[in-house]
Amino acid sequence: MSLRIRKRYSESSAVTLFPGDCLALMKKIPAGAAQLILTSPPYNVGKSYETVQTLEQYLQNQQQVIAECIRITADGGSICWQVGHHVNGYGQVIPLDIILHPLFAEHEITSGIRLRNRIVWHFEHGLHCKRRFSGRHETILWYTKGDDYVFNLDAVRVPQKYPGKRAYKGPKRGQYSGNPLGKNPSDVWIFPNVKANHAEKTAHPCQFPIELAERLILALSEKRDLVVDPFLGSGTTAVAAILLNRRAAGAELVDSYFDIARRRIKLAWKGTIPRRPLAKPVHVPKPNTPLTIVPLSAVKIA
Repeated sequence: MSLRIRKRYSESSAVTLFPGDCLALMKKIPAGAAQLILTSPPYNVGKSYETVQTLEQYLQNQQQVIAECIRITADGGSICWQVGHHVNGYGQVIPLDIILHPLFAEHEITSGIRLRNRIVWHFEHGLHCKRRFSGRHETILWYTKGDDYVFNLDAVRVPQKYPGKRAYKGPKRGQYSGNPLGKNPSDVWIFPNVKANHAEKTAHPCQFPIELAERLILALSEKRDLVVDPFLGSGTTAVAAILLNRRAAGAELVDSYFDIARRRIKLAWKGTIPRRPLAKPVHVPKPNTPLTIVPLSAVKIA
């Protein structure tokens, strides 16, 4: 079956891609239509896809988007806001999750928005800083709308560290102590970031990996549910939604990134999208790789 990508939202559409501002798209989506909002908003750091605003302007824009996201999220649905940090002209780090959380919290009484987890995405590799410790993580704020929410833990369990471990005392002595389906993946997730040699890399400068989106979609939605990404970027959220038999909707302002997202979504629909194999090691040293040996005389200890 061929994929028809619509620019205007329709409940019957498998995919809606809007080439413009996300507020214009979301105003056409009925209240409570989305089971999951999963996005990574601009960080306001001057990337090629964003216009730098004052912090006040940035927060005002985010406030409008967040309010619309809450409106279209179903009772029992979830919102996942994946953010990093802003570094101002003085080299001062401003964690975006800290300044964005109050914009969600102000809806707690009226909409039942609750922060369930502050998930740390540890990506292990990146740029090396000279005047501060190198950043190796970003965060995902996971909110639910209400207290009776979808959470499919069994769908995202990971292998036990000691699968053969047994209880050694008590009424369950001799029985396996861990869940046979695996363990809870915790709130620290290790996925490599999408850089030059990554199979999923596109021209977009700030992608998150498909497997990160897949874990959230599997845990927080069901098949045929609507997953919305207000800041579509390279289309990773929509790609993961399609691979997992969900409906997807998103908006993107930049024409070149809209085209990338559209192309990737078509490949996902065909099952031919390039992606990093699941559970692949981040780095496997090649045989006979030479070691860098520094003489002790060159090491200065304060």
